[in-house]
Amino acid sequence: MKRTFISIIAIIALFAQTAMAQTQTSALNGATVSIKFYDKTMYYPGNSPDNPVYVKVTIANTSSETVRFKLADDRMFSLDFTGYTVKNSQLEHTSTFIRKRSTNQTVFFREIALEAGEEYSFVENLKDYLVIPEPAIYYVELKFYPELYRTQLASVKEKTSNAVPATFVVYKNDFVVTNRLTLEIKPSPSAASVVALPLTAGTKEILKPQPISPDKVVEQTIIARQKSLWDQYFLYLDVEELYIQDGTRKRKYNAESADMRARMLENYKLDLRQVRIDRDIVAIPVSFEIEKTMYSATEGTVTVKEWFQNDNFKEIKRYTYYVRQRDGIWQIYNYSVENLGTE
Repeated sequence: MKRTFISIIAIIALFAQTAMAQTQTSALNGATVSIKFYDKTMYYPGNSPDNPVYVKVTIANTSSETVRFKLADDRMFSLDFTGYTVKNSQLEHTSTFIRKRSTNQTVFFREIALEAGEEYSFVENLKDYLVIPEPAIYYVELKFYPELYRTQLASVKEKTSNAVPATFVVYKNDFVVTNRLTLEIKPSPSAASVVALPLTAGTKEILKPQPISPDKVVEQTIIARQKSLWDQYFLYLDVEELYIQDGTRKRKYNAESADMRARMLENYKLDLRQVRIDRDIVAIPVSFEIEKTMYSATEGTVTVKEWFQNDNFKEIKRYTYYVRQRDGIWQIYNYSVENLGTE
């Protein structure tokens, strides 16, 4: 009788685990996952942090129902890039990727829910996942695991008190495959010039900050935001300093490696583009007026009156931009906002 009871429990557990696997398999039903290059520039061989290949990953809910998925803090447990040569040979994964995937460890994650029409995006460095050995044309795609990647075992057997083995089905790694990108890797010109710098839209000219005055820095930054010229907008922003103004972000940032910090800043810039965070600094004024500029040899402030259009009125705010000079270039590293009413 006891053996029959234990067998029934084992069968129930088997069905429960199977049902869970089926639910997890359909976790992204009604959603699409796509990739594209982020701030595309010239890419070179090797896995130097000075020349990353940033890829923007977007999960979009195209259905009428809520879509839920898990996203690991360490994205290597949510993603897997695959690269191919023109002869269909597969690129090797980095030693870091292989080590993480083959080591038992706790994976922290958060659950994300997307309502109909919503999307979620983030940026990853392709070179963290794949070894880029030489100049060539490569084809790259992404596997996204909505329920995280886990070590794939056929089954686990657990002995009961009566030594009757009960078999439990272990989670199957279900994933979604994205579109394919064409990655062109050029020969390295020299070690000193392998730097990922943004290109001016429509030209091959590399954007470089100029030694202009603090008021001109602020003026150009606001105009770039009005025209959604993001490369120019970030040109005079000290993104790192703006990011760590938040105490919680600063603690996490200081605890990470240099590679992870770079990734955090790129994701922060992406969040700013999508107006998901620190909205005051990316708000778009319909007009503005520089009221006062004060600065010493290294520090300064620029006060600007800005008008923001609402449905039937305009909001007026006074922004104070804090700037400082490094190597002859003024950058905005902080700001404050004062509400002045409406008109």
